[in-house]
Amino acid sequence: MPQIVRLAAPTPMEREAIVAPLDAFSRAQGFVWQPEPLTLVLRDDGGRIVGGAIGETNWGWLHLTVLAVSQDLRGQGWGSRLVREMERLAWDRDCHHVWVDTFSFQARPFYERLGFTVFGTLPHYPAGQERYFLSKPLERPEARDSP
Repeated sequence: MPQIVRLAAPTPMEREAIVAPLDAFSRAQGFVWQPEPLTLVLRDDGGRIVGGAIGETNWGWLHLTVLAVSQDLRGQGWGSRLVREMERLAWDRDCHHVWVDTFSFQARPFYERLGFTVFGTLPHYPAGQERYFLSKPLERPEARDSP
């Protein structure tokens, strides 16, 4: 008889085994899950990492999972540049949309200034706050960069 067992930290092989039934079902429906990582690093003049962007592309979408810029560089356009470069690279991978999530104590207005709109909200996560899910269609890079 099957048993439920808690794993503190699954190995890559255990994770793959857990995901295998879901992957098989999705493939049978015609949806192959093959995310491609996409990462940009922001380095200062000394070569230290002071921010960057992490995401992945799959099924024509860029999922931007992390965007960070050190406190002393904020407000100088680095976050916008990182997002635009991630979008350009995603466009090159034939992506047509991008999505991101953020919290009420973080960057919702920043993403909205970049053209993102909220498509979902998770209330009380964390307590007293909200988590927002935002998306936008990608534009042809040349059209976006035109005056």
